[in-house]
Amino acid sequence: MLFRRRKPATWRDRVREFFWPRKGLSRPFRYLGKRILRLSATPHAIATGVAVGTLSAFTPFLGLHVILAVLVSYVLAGNLVAAALATTFANPLTLPFIWAGTFRLGEWLLGLASEHSGGPIDLRHLFEHLKFADLWAPVLKPMLVGSFVLGLPVAVLAYGATLIGVRIFQRRRSQRLVGQSDRALSPPTV
Repeated sequence: MLFRRRKPATWRDRVREFFWPRKGLSRPFRYLGKRILRLSATPHAIATGVAVGTLSAFTPFLGLHVILAVLVSYVLAGNLVAAALATTFANPLTLPFIWAGTFRLGEWLLGLASEHSGGPIDLRHLFEHLKFADLWAPVLKPMLVGSFVLGLPVAVLAYGATLIGVRIFQRRRSQRLVGQSDRALSPPTV
């Protein structure tokens, strides 16, 4: 029997697989890393795209991360695909920490922390009425200020790491391809 049939998964197996996949949690991140390394562009363009995408992931504009990253990357002559892929830095595992950090830091920088003395902001009320002006001052403005303060150092680190990684990857790939072409062109030995 070539193919073994798997027994149908129980609801417990499905729940376990949802929270801890069989192939591990790091697999999607390794895939993204390899996808970024294999882009055919200059190392500077790829690194610029990754830095812009990472910085846009820190902004509070959740549905606009990719659009913002692609536009800024286009202006800076960065790689658009790298920018879009790097926005996945904001994912369900990292967003709570990003939002909490940017909000608290922005409040502290703007001097807003003492205004509501640590009491909760009624986000439900703000979102139900959808008045941007009411949502801007207590929530979005501190998050935007904090996002640039936290996001810029992370973007600079992402730029440097990506630049070095892509240079090494592209150099090794070109050496491997030259070696393969040399072997293909050499006459066979008898």
